[in-house]
Amino acid sequence: MSEMDSSGIENRPGTSDHNEAPNPPGGPSRPRIVIIGAGFGGVETARALKGAPADVLLIDRNNYHCFQPLLYQVASAALSPADIAWPVRGVLSGQANLTVLMADVTGVDTAARRVLLGAGSVPYDHLVLATGATHSYFGHDEWARVAPGLKKIEDATRIRREILIAFERAELCDSAEERRHFLTFVIIGGGPTGVELAGSIAEVARHALPNDFRRVDPRTARILLVEAGPRVLPTMPPALSDYARERLESMGVDVLTNVRVTSCDGDGVDTEPNGRILSETIIWAAGVRASPAAGWIGADADRAGRIRVTPDLSVPGLPDVFAIGDTALFEQDGKPVPGIAPAAKQMGHYVGRLLKARVTGTQPPAPFRYSHAGDLATIGRNAAVVKLGRLELKGFPGWLFWSVVHVYFLIGARNRLSVAFHWLWNYVTRQRGARLITGDDHEA
Repeated sequence: MSEMDSSGIENRPGTSDHNEAPNPPGGPSRPRIVIIGAGFGGVETARALKGAPADVLLIDRNNYHCFQPLLYQVASAALSPADIAWPVRGVLSGQANLTVLMADVTGVDTAARRVLLGAGSVPYDHLVLATGATHSYFGHDEWARVAPGLKKIEDATRIRREILIAFERAELCDSAEERRHFLTFVIIGGGPTGVELAGSIAEVARHALPNDFRRVDPRTARILLVEAGPRVLPTMPPALSDYARERLESMGVDVLTNVRVTSCDGDGVDTEPNGRILSETIIWAAGVRASPAAGWIGADADRAGRIRVTPDLSVPGLPDVFAIGDTALFEQDGKPVPGIAPAAKQMGHYVGRLLKARVTGTQPPAPFRYSHAGDLATIGRNAAVVKLGRLELKGFPGWLFWSVVHVYFLIGARNRLSVAFHWLWNYVTRQRGARLITGDDHEA
């Protein structure tokens, strides 16, 4: 038989007591709100519940919150992981009704109203699924071994390692053909992540590394951005999309549009209609899919695994279960709300307010309505594109606006100062200070 601790944490047979969740800050009579995921949506939900007469439990497999829009800067050695990630407990330390639990969620028993963990389960009265998204290889998951995506700190440090090792291996080569192989970088996907990575790798090769090597010239590196559609940054106006392409090409990036990748392996990629591209370093930025949360609760989902939600972001048939951020498919004005950080934060804030109203017996907010603030993407030094309503910026004004916005939305004064200082240093010296090769270069 299973055992249950004083806080209602059920321990499965064979599990040890050290895996139990801590006692909740309140008592057993208070409503229990469980949030799965400490991304933008989950953290914003928790913040909105501050002071609510409820016991809030935030569960994540990691002990930190990551600012994903700047992961590409870790991958390209501009920033270190500590610049864009913060311990969740520290971020929410002032919230007396909140407990943080580092654990892997394996499922949800909606009939018993319990979240299943690797070593037990926790009960809930209200559940918020903010589990985010992972990479989508469009049915070719085997490509993940050779073409990592960029969603986590571990992804960023792996990509950074592979980029830097490619230059080190090229330095060891005596054959010009081998050097070309190592110094060819393929980024698959022309959305913001792909554009930002391509521009950043170009800057590393052209400016940060030339003085570091003697036998190879990093400026000879070939960077290819492969996009299946007709243009990069397809959600941007055509004029800004064209500017991004022109700027990338001026930096030495080969932009291949209307080119589809048909296979990936350790030696390169096959494409249509351009054929084989030999490369040791392949980066995936072409698509994402939602976490398996829809399967946990048996919910209706789209092809990307996003849970279809009602106007209050609850799951149809499960009024006490909510899905937000990349986990949710919310349609507004006939279009899905985009899977970006501002949308996740707005959803999280809304659900937090709604749950606070429920537990206090006050008037709930009106149905959720997303407010799109705009689209931004940086290309490189002095170059970015910004679309804010009717306002369009590009070049240095766009880059300056992009920089200010991203520094502003970082958590904590230390991180804002650290990132601003690193960017200023990089701008003045054209150097990248986080050029450390760590971990196992054979790691999958």
